[in-house]
Amino acid sequence: MGDDPFTVRVLTVDDVVPLRRVLAGAFLTDLDEDRPERVEHVIEFDRARGVFHGDEMVGVGAVLTREITLPGGVVAPAAALTAAGVRPGYQRRGALNRLVASLVDGVPEAFAVLWASDGAIYGRFGCGSLASDLVHVALPHGAAFHAGVDVGDAVVREVTREQALPVLKEVYERVRTSRVGWLGRTDGSWEFHLADEDRYRDGLSAFRYALHPRGYVVYRVKTAWDERGPRDELHVHELVAETDVAHAALYRHLLDLGLGGEVTHHTAADDPIPHLLANPRAAVRRRHDALWVRLVHLDRALEQRRYLSDVDVVIEVDDPLLPRNAGRWRFTVEKGRASVRRTDDEPDVSADVAALGSAFLGGTRLSVLARAGRVREHTSGSVGALSVAFLAEHAPHCPELF
Repeated sequence: MGDDPFTVRVLTVDDVVPLRRVLAGAFLTDLDEDRPERVEHVIEFDRARGVFHGDEMVGVGAVLTREITLPGGVVAPAAALTAAGVRPGYQRRGALNRLVASLVDGVPEAFAVLWASDGAIYGRFGCGSLASDLVHVALPHGAAFHAGVDVGDAVVREVTREQALPVLKEVYERVRTSRVGWLGRTDGSWEFHLADEDRYRDGLSAFRYALHPRGYVVYRVKTAWDERGPRDELHVHELVAETDVAHAALYRHLLDLGLGGEVTHHTAADDPIPHLLANPRAAVRRRHDALWVRLVHLDRALEQRRYLSDVDVVIEVDDPLLPRNAGRWRFTVEKGRASVRRTDDEPDVSADVAALGSAFLGGTRLSVLARAGRVREHTSGSVGALSVAFLAEHAPHCPELF
């Protein structure tokens, strides 16, 4: 097929049907060309790219314009990479390389975020894995709280979708600026997040909505029976609370619903729910990677967030894809704010750009990455000092796919 048989161009609304075909092929899903896909609620065609072999679209990818909360409560613009895929037959031929390089290099935001469908792919593009975690927690129906838990006196009300949506948007907007990793949402991203056609339910019920005066929960139900009787499953899609009392009250509401079974939720690594239980072992947890981070303009990105402690080190960065990030940078933090400047001084620490992306949201310790060979220390104590500075006050968590 030659050295480089592919071309890349910006997509338009006229490309929507071939885009659907590519994504259906890449992710082995059924295709209905007459019915819009959920991604069409959010896609920005001027930020979408297609990879073409001749006149045939064989790969697609898009960037969404979003905001994200960084450590220190800083709300910053982020490029959210999504809908990236290559048709069968054209994989492992360089099409994805062309696509991702085109998307990343053209990003004006200081950094990009993504969910990686394949954990072996995106590290080679300088994307840092495990930048945030997702914990799947399963709780048995009726699980008791310990005696000191305050659930307040407010009633949690089950409401319709139409009644819920305005409240959800208001509460989420108030909460997101205090939660590292939470994204700003447009009307389109709300439609994407709460898409509720049968094909998105995975055999479960339609969304159900419950409101607390200081929070809400969105969930689905699967009714089931076994030899011991009913075993209803409640699958939490999103739980948002402005206060600890609201958080406890919403969980209490879920645990008391239905008959038998369990409540499951993909939640933050530091969700206190196990500590609310009289028997913390009743919360069975599995941890997964969530957001990956790609530092696109390294100095701007590192200066946007806040840090837990002062530090002054020289970091030598390796970034083959974006040479503008490579080289030595003096990284200085005073009173939580960073200054990042070019320098010729000898490095205290060496790291690839993906390692800094992994640590960017404050959830992955640079000291752990050093043990894994992703970070190297040249000056004793420098990795430890840098690692502490990068930590966030809360575990980073992104409650939505995009």
